[in-house]
Amino acid sequence: MAERLPPLTALKAFEAASRLMSFQAAAEELSVTPAALSYQIRQLEDHLGLKLFNRLNRAVELTENGRLIQPGIHEAFEQLHRTMRQLRRRQQTNVLTIAAGPAFTAKWLSPRLYRFIARHPNIDARISASVTKSDLEMDDIDIAIRFGPGEYPGHCSVKLTDEFMTPLCAPSMLEGPNAIRKPEDLQHHTLIHDDTHQGFFVLQTWADWLKAAGVTNVDPGRSGLHFNVADHAIDAAMSGGGVVLGRTSLAEPDIRAGRLVAPFDLRLKTNYSFFIVCLDARRNEPAIEAFRTWVMDEMAGITDTENLPGPAI
Repeated sequence: MAERLPPLTALKAFEAASRLMSFQAAAEELSVTPAALSYQIRQLEDHLGLKLFNRLNRAVELTENGRLIQPGIHEAFEQLHRTMRQLRRRQQTNVLTIAAGPAFTAKWLSPRLYRFIARHPNIDARISASVTKSDLEMDDIDIAIRFGPGEYPGHCSVKLTDEFMTPLCAPSMLEGPNAIRKPEDLQHHTLIHDDTHQGFFVLQTWADWLKAAGVTNVDPGRSGLHFNVADHAIDAAMSGGGVVLGRTSLAEPDIRAGRLVAPFDLRLKTNYSFFIVCLDARRNEPAIEAFRTWVMDEMAGITDTENLPGPAI
């Protein structure tokens, strides 16, 4: 015979109180009074025959037994929430939530999405742009484009493109009295630094590129422009504000459109690439397959541009 479980309300009260370590905060989260929450926790303690909290003067703390059961109860509620999200997602078969970094979204994804919608008009695409790596299951993300090493356990990941770093500038900077014709000419121009990756990845810096180019007359540590958003750094270079050591995949649309130029052939390959990622268990879902195929086509230069409205890339 199965063991009789405690009341769900009592378990819910314990989960909130043990996570927030406050009866008051837990009561507010659950929209009950502190007295009602305290009663529900006593119900659980009576059911188990165990004391779970030490009630202090103005605080509470978990007992040894409370600490023992807290992880399991917390995970049980997390799993319940995940299951409910999956159920809602199954009821919205045409909704596809896509996660990508802000710079990739602005520079590569957004200008092309009209072609995906034209190819799949029944899919409702929703973009979630964030610098932090999304948890696909917890954050209700169907598919993501990630920049990283490609190690994603439990996920299906397909490599899209390698990433390179190279100087980029406006075409106008190749002309005039301080025209950029050789790497040493950078001494006359502002160096723009893309610091987006700091704290997340180790990418090459101006010091690395100048050393690889054999340049000794340019100080990479001199005053310049620093941006914590990659597309802002690219836009600053595009406006003629200096020369950015830019990521080629992000700058590709502006290079193709003639808004940016790469004055030198030297490119430094990073240790990271772009990957398209989804949960392994969902890899064959039609909307996910459709988006993955479309992104790979775009990366390969296969575009459905004929008779489509909107800007061409």
